[in-house]
Amino acid sequence: MSGFEALLAAARAVVAPRQLTESAVCGTVGAAIETASGDVFVGVCVDTASSLGFCAEHSAAAAMLTSGQSEIVRMVAVDRHGAVLAPCGRCREFIIQLDAANADTLVMIDVNSSIALRELLPFR
Repeated sequence: MSGFEALLAAARAVVAPRQLTESAVCGTVGAAIETASGDVFVGVCVDTASSLGFCAEHSAAAAMLTSGQSEIVRMVAVDRHGAVLAPCGRCREFIIQLDAANADTLVMIDVNSSIALRELLPFR
């Protein structure tokens, strides 16, 4: 898929599941986002027993925001086996609220296709 090869590799590279505590695990999902300026940010999920964790897309977006950017042109997430995952509804809504231009973010939904974020949230 054109333009996603490096992003997919970056997301897969950060997947490293590990048990943090009895009730917290991280790294079972990795995400990579590419900004309008061409920078790539990665993140991993944090899963907790109390549901206070966050998705890998949130982690990558936080790194992006820390650098002063908010517009995402491409994004991808993968599971512990490297398979592409579509973002959950919470992530879709989160990303679209960070920048109006993110409605056009191309989201990889499987290894052969991507879709604009606006199409994943058609009835906002």
